Amino acid sequence: MKNITDSFLCLSYWPSAGSFGFNTDILATNLINLSVVLGVLVFFGKGVLSDLLDNRKQRILRTIRNSEELREGAIEQLEKARARLKKVEKEADQFRVNGYSEIEREKLNLINSIYTTLEQLENYKNETINFEQQRAINQVQQRVLQQALQGALGTLNSCLNNELHLRTIGAHIGMFGAMKEKNN
Repeated sequence: MKNITDSFLCLSYWPSAGSFGFNTDILATNLINLSVVLGVLVFFGKGVLSDLLDNRKQRILRTIRNSEELREGAIEQLEKARARLKKVEKEADQFRVNGYSEIEREKLNLINSIYTTLEQLENYKNETINFEQQRAINQVQQRVLQQALQGALGTLNSCLNNELHLRTIGAHIGMFGAMKEKNN
């Protein structure tokens, strides 16, 4: 027991800390305070900090996963858009080629139509010329015939006298009578 009492007694030999007050040694007190605060933070904050870091890690991983999914979706949409673009370009080229061939076909149809119309106009022109020539020929023939008849009548009137006229009428009547007897 003596050892225990000696140890208590030994405590009595320690210098007393003195009364409660402010320690003016800034360096010593800051280091002690910092070490105590850090120790308490590490001891108690280790779980909280670990949970916060785990949550942060999970959010980052989730964000990365979502980003990867969005990236894959965007790549898929890009490929679809490229395929649609190629299809539309192919259709546009086809429409362009069809349009050019349609234009050429319409052009040929128009040229053929114009040639047909020109041929018809040429035929109408020739028919009109022929008609006018025939009309002119008919008019000339009528005038010539009228003049010839007038000349013949004039000649007949001047050459015929009453006696010749009566003989001609009699001869014609005799011819008609002979024809009538033949028919009966």
